[in-house]
Amino acid sequence: MVTPIASRYPKVYAHWQRDPEGFWAQAAEAITWIQKPKIVFDGKAGVYGHWFPDGVMNTCYNAVDRHAEGGRGEQIAFAYDSPVSQSKRNITYKELQREVSAFGAILRDFGIEKGDRIVIYMPMIPEALVAMLACARIGAVHSVVFGGFAPKELATRLNDAKPKLLLTASCGIEVQRIVPYKPLLDAAIEMAESKPEAVILLQRPQAQAEMKKGWDWDWATLREAALAAGKTSECVPVKATDPLYILYTSGTTGKPKGVVRDNGGHAVALKWSMEGMYGIKEGEVWWTSSDIGWVVGHSYIVYAPLFHGCTSVVYEGKPVGTPDAGAFWRVASEHGAVALFTAPTAFRAIKKEDPEGKLVKNYDLSKFRTLFLAGERADPDTVKWSEKILGVPVIDHWWQTETAWTIVGNPMGLGALPVKLGSPTVPMPGYDVQIVDDGGKPVEANKMGNIVVKLPLPPGCLPTLWQQDERFKEAYLADFPGFYKTADAGYIDADGYVYVLGRTDDIINVAGHRLSTGGMEEVLASHNDVAECAVIGVADQLKGEVPVGFVVLKLGVNKPDDVIEKELVALVREKIGPVAAFKTAMVIKRLPKTRSGKIVRSTMKKIADKEPWNMPATIDDPVTLDEIKAALQTKGMAQ
Repeated sequence: MVTPIASRYPKVYAHWQRDPEGFWAQAAEAITWIQKPKIVFDGKAGVYGHWFPDGVMNTCYNAVDRHAEGGRGEQIAFAYDSPVSQSKRNITYKELQREVSAFGAILRDFGIEKGDRIVIYMPMIPEALVAMLACARIGAVHSVVFGGFAPKELATRLNDAKPKLLLTASCGIEVQRIVPYKPLLDAAIEMAESKPEAVILLQRPQAQAEMKKGWDWDWATLREAALAAGKTSECVPVKATDPLYILYTSGTTGKPKGVVRDNGGHAVALKWSMEGMYGIKEGEVWWTSSDIGWVVGHSYIVYAPLFHGCTSVVYEGKPVGTPDAGAFWRVASEHGAVALFTAPTAFRAIKKEDPEGKLVKNYDLSKFRTLFLAGERADPDTVKWSEKILGVPVIDHWWQTETAWTIVGNPMGLGALPVKLGSPTVPMPGYDVQIVDDGGKPVEANKMGNIVVKLPLPPGCLPTLWQQDERFKEAYLADFPGFYKTADAGYIDADGYVYVLGRTDDIINVAGHRLSTGGMEEVLASHNDVAECAVIGVADQLKGEVPVGFVVLKLGVNKPDDVIEKELVALVREKIGPVAAFKTAMVIKRLPKTRSGKIVRSTMKKIADKEPWNMPATIDDPVTLDEIKAALQTKGMAQ
């Protein structure tokens, strides 16, 4: 691999390959242990092995107390910035320790013990983060469910996690509406077979929830009483292999998959990633624009920045509309963030509203040095546009809910590698990434196949699913024995760079040719008038499947839609060739997305194929799917 002299990546990765246990033992020195592990990895424990099985520690101590008592007490831990509620609040490490310790005491008063589950159903507010850390403090297992999630979906998670307690707020706040949580929560509890023993509810001024006597408890009243009485809770020693949290993957049918995260390996891997992957120094201001309902929020709003002694910006807002497409630049400037981690879809939204990036000039971004993108494929056009307007490196990286941290990335802390547009770069230490065919045989460089990771997975990755070892094996390990199935497709080039082309479901078969819809999206996104796009494979009697493109135009485009559609068809034909059989592109006003910004391609495909479909539980605006159906009907593709 050709690398600049500055990068230590080849040396560090080779160290891990040569001595994986030695590598992770060294990384484990960066966290505080109650009982230091003598065993780094036990391959006979659990489904595929356990990291640091004899280690004892506490996640909350490593995230909060260590800094509150070790010289960072007056440093801001969380900088809360909420344009939707027009409020801001800074919480120092010392203040955070006090709040978390008091809330841990409240949880203990409700009979919560080590190993008990607590479901957190809350918006992006400081109290939600305090609740997560308080659970970690007393050894309880938290399961955060995205605030505003539909009652049926919340009920299935209650049935699976069987929590003793449910923590919530009266409402969430969207750009143009208030979402009351209590009616959704009450409906979910009514529906659930496993009901919590009590609910603690934070009343927000934007909406007051009706409280049930003897069942619902007022958060603020409990907090004030605990602080007045000087109540505290100690950091409970837990095994490194004990669960820290359960996070359910976004499935909408049947029994949900609860990804389990352990305590020890999680702390070791995330602490390493802050400097190794992201190049962030202790004490710097770090900003992840996501939600605690998703893994990105768990890992890089709450845990990793605090393990590293950073200030973490907590943003309750959107990239556009709160109030405009300059929102991100204001937040980065105001808080002095050195880096931002967000989804490519956020930047596509900004690009649509402010194609020239004029609003950047209104803010001082002199401290800002890196933009990190993940969550969806970062198309080269968005990367180039972001680099142009910001003047800093734009780093794509790839990982999953299951892994908690980067599988493939460009390690800024080890010295950046050359960027290849369309590739998130190279595997991080801990990950032996390979490409295999459907029979599990390795394929040559530059040939598309299934992306798999050789077992064991590194620290931080899921050891299993919540109380479902067999399902874990079946879902992730059975198809390619000895490997973890990522369910993503892609290839590795001759330099070792990984290219992730999309979920294996997004690889379509056109007349016997396996083609990536991600590759076609890349071509559509390169058109000057296109802000964002999606391509799906639609069932076709002759060819099996044919690709259909949907595009959203930048503001101010005056060209007729049919002219743009013809240009797009010609562009795909030119860049990919007639083999793609790309004949249909349609201009639409907006793409249907989940609240985390992911395009719901599978639902779009079902509508196009005239198959039965259910409304995705995390859909941001259900009307967008009606718009897709109407657009398809104009082409004779939907009922």
